[in-house]
Amino acid sequence: MASPPEEEAPGPVGSGPGAAGDGRGEEAFDAALWRYTGYRMRRAWGVVQADMAEALRPVGLRNSTFSALAMVCTRPGLTQTELAQAIAVERPNLVVLLDELAARDLIRRERRESDRRSFALLPTAAGQKLFRRAQALNDAHEARLFAGFDAEERAALNRLLARVEGRE
Repeated sequence: MASPPEEEAPGPVGSGPGAAGDGRGEEAFDAALWRYTGYRMRRAWGVVQADMAEALRPVGLRNSTFSALAMVCTRPGLTQTELAQAIAVERPNLVVLLDELAARDLIRRERRESDRRSFALLPTAAGQKLFRRAQALNDAHEARLFAGFDAEERAALNRLLARVEGRE
């Protein structure tokens, strides 16, 4: 009987992804983690998030407040539950975001006629105006960040991310 194949042990620090040729230097400090796709996604998200934060700073929005405002401006009348699901935020955290946007007169809440227990979220004129500015800033951020990708590569990246999310 043949013996079972041995599991391949991870290479030494400095071998494989994260080592020379990976664009991260001769021997990356975190080289042992670069074989994990989740780690790479987290690192990439850190770059995206930091650049987006800087891009949105002039309008006083963060990623989370931009996302909420974008949904309210493009889907006026959606409920808090729908918004929480759309931007993957827990309801208690969403209330804080909405309170912040309402305090800045960017959105308003109206009781829904069909269900007096829920509120429709609506943008104000100031919210629509700020969203257009923020959208332009975010578009510039994305163009800058993904300038090294052609349209086909960017579409492929979006398809792969959708698969990770379970949407494709």
